[in-house]
Amino acid sequence: MEQKKIERISELSRKSRAEGLTEEEKLEQQALRQEYIQSMRQSLRATLDNSVIVRPDGTKEKVSDRAKKK
Repeated sequence: MEQKKIERISELSRKSRAEGLTEEEKLEQQALRQEYIQSMRQSLRATLDNSVIVRPDGTKEKVSDRAKKK
């Protein structure tokens, strides 16, 4: 997510606490938050897809493979 959008989320949050938001700003804030959440989920999935569990016996198992087994 672009830094400008993250700054806008913060700006809207500060304004919301200080004086309140218009309906248009509330919708913008909600859309930006959803985009931020989606971005964070993608980042987490990518991290987990590249993570490996190393067992005490030395065997390795990808986290993504482990999740598919359940």
